[in-house]
Amino acid sequence: MEPDCRKICGFGAAGHRWLGEGDTGMGIVADYTKRLEQETEKIIVGKRRQIDMILMAVFSGGHVLLNDLPGSGKTTLVKTLSLALGCSFKRLQFTPDLLPSDIVGMTVFNQKRGEFELVKGPVHTNILLADEINRAIPRTQSALLEAMEEGQTTIDGTTLPLPQPFVVLATQNPVERESTFMLPAAQMDRFFICLSMGYPSAQEEVEILEHLGAGIPYEEIRGVADPRQILALREEAARVMVSEMCSRYIVELVQKTRTSPWLKQGASPRASRSLYQGSKAYAAMQGRDYVIPEDIREIWLPVMSHRVIITAEARFQKKTAEMILEELLAETEVLPSKKELFNGRKAK
Repeated sequence: MEPDCRKICGFGAAGHRWLGEGDTGMGIVADYTKRLEQETEKIIVGKRRQIDMILMAVFSGGHVLLNDLPGSGKTTLVKTLSLALGCSFKRLQFTPDLLPSDIVGMTVFNQKRGEFELVKGPVHTNILLADEINRAIPRTQSALLEAMEEGQTTIDGTTLPLPQPFVVLATQNPVERESTFMLPAAQMDRFFICLSMGYPSAQEEVEILEHLGAGIPYEEIRGVADPRQILALREEAARVMVSEMCSRYIVELVQKTRTSPWLKQGASPRASRSLYQGSKAYAAMQGRDYVIPEDIREIWLPVMSHRVIITAEARFQKKTAEMILEELLAETEVLPSKKELFNGRKAK
């Protein structure tokens, strides 16, 4: 018998409640989102949007690429969020001499038993931090493709399912080019979102020094979920309704990336699916069981910016992928309001 998703999401810890008959699944997703934000912000200062976007990707079953300079808090954010999510976590430092077997695992000969045995690699975890992923050679990077897309690995002909949920949170330095390898387009497209941490404001940096100057207090982070609850929250998010109008809005936006004169490579159908899934998760995080155009607009840049390639002319004009995508968003007609959208759905 399948476990009751709503029962799993109930709060069993002291001071929290179990779901009652009047509670909604989307309300519990919003509640968990708030609690995860609060735990993560015990260490991460002033990055609420980045936290929300990563949670949106986790609730959508997607992977995250953090693209920013060293020291901006990428690794700290990943470790803090994994503690709050209550999931198993492993960190893998990517280097030029890293081999595919160092990621997925290998078969080794056990001299005591006189037989070969399979040893799982660090990818067999709930949350994998692929630190400085662009330092590994393409052959090694490709070892992650099957895991990211299929949720499994193949070791010497043996296929092994990965623990669920499985999320790759990769970091890379976009400026440094020495001893780095550009991620292939096929791998970039498998990342659900791409984020940049950005510099903190002066006041935020003062708070960072006051609270984290002597060390990062990871022991303060309390796990507010576990793998079963994350899967249950994903199931709730998947129940969010998407109207035909919103689906057409997504398709129209993605189609414009393929016809823009500033882009030599537009977004793939996988990008449309990511917008579709992400907007459902984001709506659930707001406590709604239906998607509105603002949900799509909120996640547009994180979902799309790493999936398009700008032309040489665009570079000459000092345009960035983000600027071009914002222009496409601005010129695309906004769909009816939330009330009109929902009433139209009820009338069908």
